[in-house]
Amino acid sequence: MEYLILVDSNDSQVGSEEKVKCHLPNGKLHRAFTIFLFNQEGKLLLTQRSMSKMLWPGDWDGTVASHPRQSENYVSSAERRLPEELGVTCKLDYLYKFEYHVPYKDIGSENEVCGTLIGILDDPSKIKLVEDEISNIRWVTLEQILSEISKTPQIFCPWMLVALYFLPESSDNISDRHKEIIKMWNKEGLKSKLETSLKYHFPDHKWELKKE
Repeated sequence: MEYLILVDSNDSQVGSEEKVKCHLPNGKLHRAFTIFLFNQEGKLLLTQRSMSKMLWPGDWDGTVASHPRQSENYVSSAERRLPEELGVTCKLDYLYKFEYHVPYKDIGSENEVCGTLIGILDDPSKIKLVEDEISNIRWVTLEQILSEISKTPQIFCPWMLVALYFLPESSDNISDRHKEIIKMWNKEGLKSKLETSLKYHFPDHKWELKKE
């Protein structure tokens, strides 16, 4: 049985709880992370969630989303999880974290403080999808994904939209290669182009950047 780290709004641990109980409709605030993995041309790897997932089955997400374990930080947990879902390893940098709460129908919810990480995959040919986690993948440019999100926000995971929205707030304490990717994606108007789609998922605006 998997247990998640319960946190307060300052991301300080306040306990632990079974994963399923954390994702019930009311939810329990817990620690999570999401990874944006790019190729050398600056395209983002999107993954489609398995249809066996309890929440947002079949929807498109950033590269990997999961939860840290006890004694792990955001980077170490994400670097541990990446090969478990995609069969590849990659050096990651931490960018920022945000808090959000969003329901999924009447089935459950996500209520998380979510760290966001970035990496560059030099050899995408080594990707191997893990059954029951990811059903499909594709690489997209910024223009492609913004167009799709604008037209069909309902097929994208809400936390991915929040993570994209906060790219301009990324930490400067990252590698030069990762800074170049952020520069490519931090285009003028990025936030304004995502705001309408975010309102689709968050009519009550239950998401915010966590200051550090």
